[in-house]
Amino acid sequence: FFSATFFHQEKQSDWIVMFSNFSSETLLTLSSLGFSSIFVYPAFVFATLFYLIIVFCNLLVLTTIAVSKKLHKPMFILLFSLPVSDIVGATAFFPHLVFSIVTQNRLISSEACITQAFFVHFYGTGNLMFLTAMAYDRYMAICSPLKYNAVMNPQNLIRIICLIWFLNFALMFTLFMLLARFKFCRTNIADWYCNNPSLLKLVCSDITLNNYYGLFTIILNMGAPLILIVYTYAQILFTCVKTNNTNGRKKAIQTCSTHLVVFLVLQVNTTFTLISHRFENSSPFLRRALGVSVLIFPPFLDPLIYGLRTRELRHLSRPLGRRQGMPWTGRQSVAG
Repeated sequence: FFSATFFHQEKQSDWIVMFSNFSSETLLTLSSLGFSSIFVYPAFVFATLFYLIIVFCNLLVLTTIAVSKKLHKPMFILLFSLPVSDIVGATAFFPHLVFSIVTQNRLISSEACITQAFFVHFYGTGNLMFLTAMAYDRYMAICSPLKYNAVMNPQNLIRIICLIWFLNFALMFTLFMLLARFKFCRTNIADWYCNNPSLLKLVCSDITLNNYYGLFTIILNMGAPLILIVYTYAQILFTCVKTNNTNGRKKAIQTCSTHLVVFLVLQVNTTFTLISHRFENSSPFLRRALGVSVLIFPPFLDPLIYGLRTRELRHLSRPLGRRQGMPWTGRQSVAG
């Protein structure tokens, strides 16, 4: 045990020296992953394969939508941005995780940490915004079908997508510019990845403005989508109950219920992760687990739920999968 501890400390010090030789930045230490050295290689293989599967599935959805003119419809044009956001989130988290597993150290430079935190928040906010836009699209298609083509025309779609990306970037850029004003007086990060609340805990200066702006972004990014989602789905449910088309009603309810579950899981986990930093008695392990789940499960499940389980997209993906030597099997869609 003592020899293993000595070896780990020696290895950690070697990495500190190496980082110091290449950079004069502040070195931060992420929270320990907490598993034994015997699990290093299984964890490395699992994390690497999981990341590659996420990227492949999302790229498959993107490629299918891009090359298939039949999918150049409002719903799929909005869906196109979701895999992009998922790839950004997975790439912000997994490469450094794999690096940490292989090297068995949790050091990260301050600039790399801020960069990771920016893209993690950019991914989370983007997903919530695009899921809200997709809910509005379903609301118009089910509740106001006669106005659908006029409202969800190509020009309005471009405006909606550009507005979401711009608003997302502006909010996150401002958030991290406020953080970049400070120098860190501590080095131990409370989470398994970098995020704004954990980085603020390293600051010894007055962070009142950051706290107020952080609360503003939480209310805006969480509250506004939740209100819009609840309203649109209440209207969709009311319309489905009134309709005489049993098959169409079942299809609409299944589609919207899946969408609602994904949205609520993402929002609840994200909200708890951010808010729990403000309460000292909250469970650190639960906060870390829920925070990591936001970066793992949506990027993995979104292409399955919104892509490969969507009837039109799944049918058009089959020839592409065959050309790549992939066997395709599937049940009847519940989301198409």
